[in-house]
Amino acid sequence: MSKSKNNSVRTSKAKVTDDDRTIYAILREEFTAADLQKYTEIEPLIPADHVLAQLEKSQPRAKAKKKTKA
Repeated sequence: MSKSKNNSVRTSKAKVTDDDRTIYAILREEFTAADLQKYTEIEPLIPADHVLAQLEKSQPRAKAKKKTKA
């Protein structure tokens, strides 16, 4: 499979007058492995330790703002 990303919007063969079952059946047939690949790519994640450190660092500032509002 190629690595090119094609984000163009495709039109479906489903008609406005079709009922829901027919529309879903048509869409299931048109859904390809390339469509699924967009949702299964592994994205880089932020380690939980890094997120926790940022939250702990911002907590004193949040408490200070809360005290000044009260």
